[in-house]
Amino acid sequence: MKITILVEGRTEQAFKAHLIDFLKPRLVGRMPRLDMFPYSGRIPKGDDLRRKVENLLSGRNSSDAVIALTDVYTGSNDFKDAADAKEKMRQWAGNHPRFHPHVAQYDFEAWLLPYWSEIQSIAGHNMRAPQGLPETVNHGKPPSYHLKEIFEIGRCRDSYSKPRDANRILKNQDLRIAAEQCPELKAFLNTILTLSGGQGL
Repeated sequence: MKITILVEGRTEQAFKAHLIDFLKPRLVGRMPRLDMFPYSGRIPKGDDLRRKVENLLSGRNSSDAVIALTDVYTGSNDFKDAADAKEKMRQWAGNHPRFHPHVAQYDFEAWLLPYWSEIQSIAGHNMRAPQGLPETVNHGKPPSYHLKEIFEIGRCRDSYSKPRDANRILKNQDLRIAAEQCPELKAFLNTILTLSGGQGL
């Protein structure tokens, strides 16, 4: 099984190793090959996405499935919410049965917020976690802004760096903890698990 995952940048690439660590014990003997296909900025939309998906699903080195992982908060007003983003991506890809759209609402960093005590430790500050469930931290101040704030006021002396600090935050963490608080992450993980013949969460 080969699954290509279209992602929006370096943070999601840093996520790959932790994703594999989570999947391996759950997919013994069935672990898929995961190919991250990163874009600088956001994944394509409209006909560009359809062509990309069709190309990845055909030919000699074709994928068995393609997953697109986008943020709802893209700096544009393309998406109202997670459901709208997934529906639009599905339509753009031509409703292909082997294409699976997924969303980090509002940005990837929502999936890091459940590890706030680790974020505090790395940043060197005891700032309180944002209120509410991680995926409800919204457009006005998306999760990445909260991480930027705690890093800049903390003792670490650095601003939040997406690829570096996402990796540090997730090191030795159980993704199931975040999945229990983040329905969109849970759905993403379940798609990979079930496509690979495993048991969903």
